[in-house]
Formats: sequence, structure tokens, C-alpha cells
Amino acid sequence: MNSPQRILFICLGNICRSPMAEFIMKDLVEKAGLGGHFSIASAATSSEEWGNPVYPPARRKLLEHGISCEGKTARQMERRDYQRFDLLIGMEAQNLRDMERICGGDPQGKMRLLMDFTQRPGNVADPWYTRDFETAWRDISEGCQGLLQALAEN
Repeated sequence: MNSPQRILFICLGNICRSPMAEFIMKDLVEKAGLGGHFSIASAATSSEEWGNPVYPPARRKLLEHGISCEGKTARQMERRDYQRFDLLIGMEAQNLRDMERICGGDPQGKMRLLMDFTQRPGNVADPWYTRDFETAWRDISEGCQGLLQALAEN
């Protein structure tokens, strides 16, 4: 791995899926001894949850796996994030469309879906609506592992 990878995970509100991805990925890179090779953050495509902490069921799911998200509050993605990050990883197709709208397109091909890094491409279902935080954990964890493997191979 040559230069530090700057990754921004994105979902609708930045209180469930994208912070779970942020902190799962941080945990994975630390355990792999690669913490210094990454800068990892998360953001929302909407302003609905701006300033709110991680949703309690998402926070509990992370803590079940020994991962803290203490201090994380939701923020909205900004156009300048496109230049600040190497990869912008959305949780679902609607996120990608919103990300492209916010950033004015994706001329450098930086935007991807998290599940594209697994054998099961598609969307990470929003546990805010499904209430299924276990499936969200499994999908996000698998996606982050696949992303880390893909980055390690480059």
C-alpha cells in the first residue's frame, strides 16, 4: 500500500450504516496493523440527523463486537469531500445518486457501493427501517473486509 487511503462511508442519515462501516473499518485496519495507512470517516447525504449521535441500536451492535463509536456525531457530506477522500463508499444505490448530485458527478470514479466488495453486490438495507441490525452488521462487516482486501491487493 503506497499512500494513505482516505475513505468516506456514506448513508442517508449518518447514524446507522455509515458510522457502523466507519468504525468496523477502523477496527479492521487497526487489527491488521495498518492504522497509519488509512483515514476513515463517515457522512450523510441528508441533513436530517446533523449533530446527532450514532443511533443506540447501531451503537449497541458495535459494542457487542468490542467497537466503540464514542463521540461520533452525524454530519452531511459536502461537495469538497470529493477532493478530500480517495474513495466515497455508499450503502445503497440511492446514496450513490445523492452523492453524485452533491459532488456534481464522479469524474474520477471514486464512488462505489460497499457491497460491490463482496460476492453479493447490492444494497445494505437500512436498519432504521428494517430494525435488523444483525443483518446490517453482517453485510457491513463483510463489505469492509472485502474493501480492505481489495485495497491491500493494490
